[in-house]
Amino acid sequence: MKGDFEKVSANEDNIKYKNMISREKELYRNNLDLRSEFERDYTRIIHCTAYRRLKHKTQVFFSPENDHVCTRIEHVTHVDSISYTIAKYLGLNTELTKAISIGHDLGHSPFGHQGEKILSKISERDLGKKFWHEQNGLNLVDNIELLEDREGYKQNMSLTYAVRDGIISHCGEVDQSVIKPREEYIDLNEYKRPNQYAPYTWEGCVVKVADKISYIGRDIEDAIKLGILDEKLEELYKILNFSQTKKINNSSIINKLVLDLVLNSSVEKGLCFSKEAVNMMDKIKAFNYKNIYLNERLKPANRYFEIVINELYDNLSKFYDGENTLQRLKESSNNYPKFINTFIHWIQNYWNLMHSSKTKLKNKVVFDMSRKEDYNNAIIYYISGMTDKFAMDMYNEIISF
Repeated sequence: MKGDFEKVSANEDNIKYKNMISREKELYRNNLDLRSEFERDYTRIIHCTAYRRLKHKTQVFFSPENDHVCTRIEHVTHVDSISYTIAKYLGLNTELTKAISIGHDLGHSPFGHQGEKILSKISERDLGKKFWHEQNGLNLVDNIELLEDREGYKQNMSLTYAVRDGIISHCGEVDQSVIKPREEYIDLNEYKRPNQYAPYTWEGCVVKVADKISYIGRDIEDAIKLGILDEKLEELYKILNFSQTKKINNSSIINKLVLDLVLNSSVEKGLCFSKEAVNMMDKIKAFNYKNIYLNERLKPANRYFEIVINELYDNLSKFYDGENTLQRLKESSNNYPKFINTFIHWIQNYWNLMHSSKTKLKNKVVFDMSRKEDYNNAIIYYISGMTDKFAMDMYNEIISF
């Protein structure tokens, strides 16, 4: 079985390899680079600002007093660990799974999935399209996140196709009994909805499965720490088929599912679990939705998130005036100095108006300021990149006198 997967791994012998490592353009290259193409992508991702912000973004529980409750950056690290274990055992390319894993949630907004839902409502209303974090993640690494080259110019990240594909194809919320990679080399901008296409690589499939294994286990462990499941533990023991002496935690759930996956998967069948494991995962997911994600204790925070994100968006959107937008923003900066000036500094990297003379740029122009839709789209990108705390700080500046 391991040998079969080695034959289809992301390496030079794979017929799809040239497509996998293709880039839009080269950022820079050392004369003697010790890293593979996917290792270079891994390094670029951990150096970008979107990755750094993940440590202050909600996974499920907002602003917990317990420092050991999972944040978004811990989640991507867990996915990295799980996908590495699976890929190594099967004989797939662990360098590719690592790069996809740490980049897969770069497009998540502040306040977790609730923030994503709020931004999607705004986007549907004003732009006629949904906002979803997998597509936003691809847009961020393609157009928004910038790295400095050797001359100090800011350029787009220009990641390999395989990593970009893994980011937009990673949706772990959709239930699938079997996952196999697609054969077609498509323009990734063709994606119109989550899970529209299978990943292009087996490694991308591994990350997609690892994402689901990670969140269903860790969310339970965090909920137990916070006392949310005190009255539901007996039901959970039955679902997991654990004896009362066995500790329910992330490690025990992950081990059970990873072992089941690698023992039941093959190139012919695809990545798949046993019927028993699929049934258990379905029950765990239903249990989590009922007792964790829809828990009454989360609802006050969700209402607050709606107020914060809408206020941030509405306050920036009202300043649109075509080529006069910059002037209108500057005129209001005395009222909201940090909020407005930070947005000006950010958007000047991407619009078709004059760039800041202090900034050396070689990146794409993304927003045409003759179009209000482009400006509103820029605001959604901007908010999606915020940490929880920064979003709240900007909201507090707006409502303060």
